[in-house]
Amino acid sequence: VQLVESGGGLVQAGNSLTVSCKSSGLTFEYVAFGWFRQAPGKEREFVASLTWSGDTKNYAPSVEGRFAISRDNAQHTVYLQMNSLKSDDTAVYYCAADVTGTGWSSARDYNFWGQGTQVTVSS
Repeated sequence: VQLVESGGGLVQAGNSLTVSCKSSGLTFEYVAFGWFRQAPGKEREFVASLTWSGDTKNYAPSVEGRFAISRDNAQHTVYLQMNSLKSDDTAVYYCAADVTGTGWSSARDYNFWGQGTQVTVSS
């Protein structure tokens, strides 16, 4: 199983960025996905998740209304669109897969993780 994140980079506050997570080795259509992030000196925290069907999406309060998670089953890819970025959003963003399909907010629920992609928001 591989999860490969891409799309991170340096962006100015107030702008947008979309990060992607390409999956292989999983039955993608039945897997839930989550995005987590870890800032320097802080613990990894939940950002967003969506179920295997994509019908249910969950967001951390800090990103609700600014971020959007989506999936493309044909491309085996999950996206996190980030709008109105703030300096507090600076972190390494990780994609994670939950083979039960439920996609809750606890990192313990996820079976596979990507290596992460750095997002830096300059103020």
